[in-house]
Amino acid sequence: MKFVQYGSDNGRIVVYFHGAPGAPEECSIFDQSAKVNGLTFICLDRFSINSSITGELYYKQLAGEISELAKGSPVDFVGFSIGAFIAIQTNRYMGNQVRSMHLVSAAAPLNVGDFLEAMAGKQVFRLAKAFPSLFLLLTYWQSLVAWIYPKALFHLLFANAAAGDKALVNDRVFQSSITGVLRECFSGNVQGYVRDVVAYVTPWTPEVQVSTYIWHGAEDNWSPVQMAHYLKSAITAGTSIEIYDGLSHYSTLYRAAPEICHQIRNRVSFMGD
Repeated sequence: MKFVQYGSDNGRIVVYFHGAPGAPEECSIFDQSAKVNGLTFICLDRFSINSSITGELYYKQLAGEISELAKGSPVDFVGFSIGAFIAIQTNRYMGNQVRSMHLVSAAAPLNVGDFLEAMAGKQVFRLAKAFPSLFLLLTYWQSLVAWIYPKALFHLLFANAAAGDKALVNDRVFQSSITGVLRECFSGNVQGYVRDVVAYVTPWTPEVQVSTYIWHGAEDNWSPVQMAHYLKSAITAGTSIEIYDGLSHYSTLYRAAPEICHQIRNRVSFMGD
């Protein structure tokens, strides 16, 4: 499977699970901090996996690819948004290989609380849950927009940007980066994206048995902050939580990236491995 790599060439391996929508290049946010902290970030192109592979077989394949890349060595997981959901599911097939998990702007299960009404993408999730075929048609329309006029799709998705995300939307570097991510997501990988979203809206529970760190924006309107508090209470392994005042979804990812790298490096030094 194709993957991208950022950070140090020979550092401790950290596996990044991008959002949905998203693409492996989203992981570039960690590049500089990973180099400073001696970490190697890899992100699998999971949307490229054959769309007929779903459910537990999908998570098993991701786990197998990661184990092969890491050659059996311990890894750390970082999951962003719906990518946090995929990280949690994949971890169940990693044995004891995952040392720590970092959930950034994480999307919690929709079946455990009244989260949906506060989510900017509520219409999309409702469609994916009730009418998956119509959701697929919507996604193909988004793919057409991404191909013809990607900036329009960017502005459509960020029309309700809140708190710290508002500043990012007006930043040309962020616009260019995320527009590229959206183009990659909706150009040829449509069914892989649909698979992740449909899986996410299906009832699930966060089964995690490794040390977990939750990073969330207090003003997140993609994954409401109540989701972070739920995950903190539901994950029985050692769990810590950091809530950033004045930040939303992507602004939390940018803020948390260097702190996550620092946390992983310090834990590596403490553990002596």
